[in-house]
Amino acid sequence: MLAILAWLMIIVFMILIIRKKLTPFSALILVPVAFTLVGSFLGLYKGVDELKEIANPGLIDQILVIGTWTVAGIKKVSTTAVMLLFAILYFSIMLNAGLFDPVTKKMIQFAKGDPLKVLVATAIVSAAVSLNGDGTTTTLIVCTAFIPIYKELGMKVMNLGVLLILMNTIMNLLPWGGPTARVISILGIGESEILMALVPGMVVSAIYMIGVAYIMGLRERKRIGIKNLSNEDIERLTEVTDEEALALKRPKLVWVNAIMTIAIVVMLVMNLLPSVFLFLMGTALALVINYKSLKDQKQRIQDNAGDAVQVVILVLGAGIFMGLFTGSGMADALALSLTKIIPASFGRFWGLIVALLSAPGTFFLSNDAFYYGVLPVLAETGAQYGFTALELGTASLLGQAFHLLSPLVAFIYLLLNLTGLEMGEWQKESGKWAIGIFVIFIVMAAITNAVPLFK
Repeated sequence: MLAILAWLMIIVFMILIIRKKLTPFSALILVPVAFTLVGSFLGLYKGVDELKEIANPGLIDQILVIGTWTVAGIKKVSTTAVMLLFAILYFSIMLNAGLFDPVTKKMIQFAKGDPLKVLVATAIVSAAVSLNGDGTTTTLIVCTAFIPIYKELGMKVMNLGVLLILMNTIMNLLPWGGPTARVISILGIGESEILMALVPGMVVSAIYMIGVAYIMGLRERKRIGIKNLSNEDIERLTEVTDEEALALKRPKLVWVNAIMTIAIVVMLVMNLLPSVFLFLMGTALALVINYKSLKDQKQRIQDNAGDAVQVVILVLGAGIFMGLFTGSGMADALALSLTKIIPASFGRFWGLIVALLSAPGTFFLSNDAFYYGVLPVLAETGAQYGFTALELGTASLLGQAFHLLSPLVAFIYLLLNLTGLEMGEWQKESGKWAIGIFVIFIVMAAITNAVPLFK
């Protein structure tokens, strides 16, 4: 019964989002609360840890424990929420100070008004920045650098949203990325072993995405054409005419801001310090270095806080969703239902089955729920059919092609906020190209025998 309730909740949530019946924030809060309350009335939570000490927990006991689950969910995402708050503030201040103006100008000079070059550059830069394994940093850097170019040339920002997220999806499979690190810790696989198993699919997928960028570029060429920009045109496009925005620019501090930003990104990649601390310190230093008066510093926080708060409340909403989903036992029930729908006669195809299950599994569940809850069961079952931990660990990562399209991924709300895209439309457009990545992952894993299609 709990599994049925879990599936219904996921289905209703996705329908409401895709059909734009509720905002993501409202859906993240109201849908899980409503379904969790239904579970309370049906008496489905009597066996959860929080109620085991009560001899015969009643309806009120089951309703009250919902508050505990929401708090637990918020605690899990609190560090991410704080990090996002200061990361957005930091890059907003850098944007105000004009750090990315030279980058924008150089990109326009390189593109010479050709949208194809801009799109290919978007894909390559997204892949390069994604090497740090952090989607938030990639989103902030790529959006800040490229959105002005897209707007100036009249290009579709949807293409940026698709290329950024799918390149980040591929690079997120590196051993220091979240999902692969979980698989390594759970199954005891060596980092080099699983990297060698994943690299062929990652390389071909990256080339595929550059091809996708090329196709998008040809379409944009046909739609808006190539604008033959002279040096005067480039100067005009990059010139700041708004007096208020001009007053905030700090051209003499560009190198200081650039060194500070590069240092933060390097420390993020090397994992020297927690990202929340780096961006907190970075924000404080950015304010003090670029704006001397207290009035200006307060104004920068006030003007940029709105964008940050919009993202943070969505992250907290996602935390509440997962807190209720996990605490109520619905996540475990849904995971168990995934493993039970496969007949034993399909055992020789278990590697392929795990790969196929990982797509909906990592989309509808958080990485923690899937890799800590579902993967051990899948691995134990697969061992009986002769599959190794490395083969099944690799298979479980192939579905990551779709994971970053999930509404449970915190940083996508930052991407949607910066680009102004609607979640449902963005998911459909990204999903269309993500299918290609998923197929490539499976085909390359089969060709290299990293994941045998059958035993």
